[in-house]
Amino acid sequence: MFFKRLRMDINAAKSNDPAARSKFGIWLTYSGVHALSWHRFANRLYKMRLRLPARILSQWAKFRTGIEIHPAAKIAAGVFIDHGAGVVIGETAEVGEGTVLYQGCTLGGTGKETGKRHPTVGKYCVISAGAKVLGNIVIGDYAKIGAGAVVLKNVPPRATVVGVPARIVRIDGAPVPADLRQDISDPLLKELCALRERTFMLEKEIGELKRRLGKMEEDDNENI
Repeated sequence: MFFKRLRMDINAAKSNDPAARSKFGIWLTYSGVHALSWHRFANRLYKMRLRLPARILSQWAKFRTGIEIHPAAKIAAGVFIDHGAGVVIGETAEVGEGTVLYQGCTLGGTGKETGKRHPTVGKYCVISAGAKVLGNIVIGDYAKIGAGAVVLKNVPPRATVVGVPARIVRIDGAPVPADLRQDISDPLLKELCALRERTFMLEKEIGELKRRLGKMEEDDNENI
């Protein structure tokens, strides 16, 4: 089983990285493949309730590869971590087959929640460099997360999301309809902006009234 998964990981690297020259070279030099191999050992220890050895092994793998994967994370065979430096995968995260993770991306939590608190990433997704996917959310199959995006909500299958916070810009390669767009003005935000403007106006009027009252008091004092 281990070697079958290793072969799938190497094949994923070969098919996704144009710089890959040979499967043997991938096995020797690719930190993403090494990190996944170490993770599979750590995950087995974790399932055997050998939690401390599993954590020690995962930290050793982090030191060697720059990729931090919690031993309890569920990662399918055939995942490719490209370059990998700075990648973080949390305890309850799940990653489906064929998904590609680029350097600096995070599958993390949003605070001190308990239970399932990390993302579930479907099959054949792309998590681009520096993207942050946070919380107990679901990333649908074949979805693409743009570089530097911060994803806090579920992403439907075959969607492309970008920005901070992330918004859907395409589904299955086509621009999203108006009723699915997440960058439409928020009515609550518009109301808050209107209230802020009204507050500024009232403060200005109060300041003008104070100025006039002060001037009237000065005139009365002079008349006395």
